[in-house]
Amino acid sequence: MNGPAIELKGLAKAFRGKPVLRGVDLAIGAGQTTVILGGSGSGKSVCMKHMIGLLRADAGEIHVLGRDVTQLSERGWVEVRRDFGMVFQSAALFDSLPVYENVAYPLREHEDWAEARIAERVAWCLAAVGLAGVEKLLPAELSGGMRKRVGVARAIALGPKIILYDEPTTGLDPANSRRIAELIQRLQRELGVTSVVVTHDLELAFGIADRVALLKDGRIAVEGPAREIRAAAPAALREFVEGEDPQPSAVAPARGDLGKEIA
Repeated sequence: MNGPAIELKGLAKAFRGKPVLRGVDLAIGAGQTTVILGGSGSGKSVCMKHMIGLLRADAGEIHVLGRDVTQLSERGWVEVRRDFGMVFQSAALFDSLPVYENVAYPLREHEDWAEARIAERVAWCLAAVGLAGVEKLLPAELSGGMRKRVGVARAIALGPKIILYDEPTTGLDPANSRRIAELIQRLQRELGVTSVVVTHDLELAFGIADRVALLKDGRIAVEGPAREIRAAAPAALREFVEGEDPQPSAVAPARGDLGKEIA
């Protein structure tokens, strides 16, 4: 498609009078992996929830695949969400249901398919995340990394154009974190999806991203190609994510191509 897959313009949100987003401007390129990076409480997940209509903006605009969705009703969002797959921080699996039913859930909700077709799609999704043959297991029988991958399998079941990942490596050991990073990259490449990842994990961010946006004080402080941001000021980036103020000379509070923003 022409233009960004998702575009936020002046997005603002407050909870109980406390501003969290103070005018976020961000364009997410179609077919790319964009990472929104920031410390705990910076508003990363709040930003993502607006992209899929789980939260409503106090001000600003949200455009998805060229459509202004800012004022959509909940019924209107049902249609838009078919273009999204969402991978939640906790995987958000149904503990009482086997893996098969967890992955089949969006298919049963949104498609009128015969069981044989559902079974074929579930098997394909699980194979795509490296978990062929686990259909009968319950979530409690899986490792943390496996549960995350089942969450990804469910997210791709409907063939989304955009996949959102909310802190996908939280709680995982380094080996499983690497597997999730490799999976995000492979799905983006093989399925041609747009991937949006919110995280405070610097290794993940710069291992998978085409572009990185740094969120601080409710605004995008810096945005640009991942290689340029990483090369510009690695020490300041770590301070940024850990909640300390980097030196102004290291990271400039602006957006666009990094050649213009990082001194």
